[in-house]
Amino acid sequence: MQQSKNDLWVGLFVMLGAAALVFLALQSANLLQLNFQTGYPVTARFDNIGSLKPKAAVRSAGVVVGRVESITFDDKTFQAHVTLELDKRYAFPKDSSLKILTSGLLGEQYIGIEAGADENNLVAGDNIIATQSAVVLENLIGQFLYSKAEEGGKPSEAGRKK
Repeated sequence: MQQSKNDLWVGLFVMLGAAALVFLALQSANLLQLNFQTGYPVTARFDNIGSLKPKAAVRSAGVVVGRVESITFDDKTFQAHVTLELDKRYAFPKDSSLKILTSGLLGEQYIGIEAGADENNLVAGDNIIATQSAVVLENLIGQFLYSKAEEGGKPSEAGRKK
């Protein structure tokens, strides 16, 4: 009888430990969000969102002020239509701007919001016009290599004989 009781307690602790590991894995992968605060939706259009994903952070001054709610493609303007859910406790001016940034060199992408100077604040359903698309590392490397190849094709001043 005593061994059966110990087995029950050990099994219970193993199950709690497994549940805690699953919770931590989902939380760190940004697949689980426990946020009971309501927010207000705003939209923005980007030419290139890179690898931005739904539930990505929206940050201002490094502080998470919201999340990316959804991303769709507009086949009339050929732009990405991004819906953000900003926390109600944060109010941003209507002329705020959005940038898609990367955590570190190859980290996950998030949206950075810079406050503007307008007296009126964003409200639910507003559209943010001032956006800056993601910087694609492959494009930067390609531009760098192309410019170096063009420099290599022209003779330099030092190499010419007088």
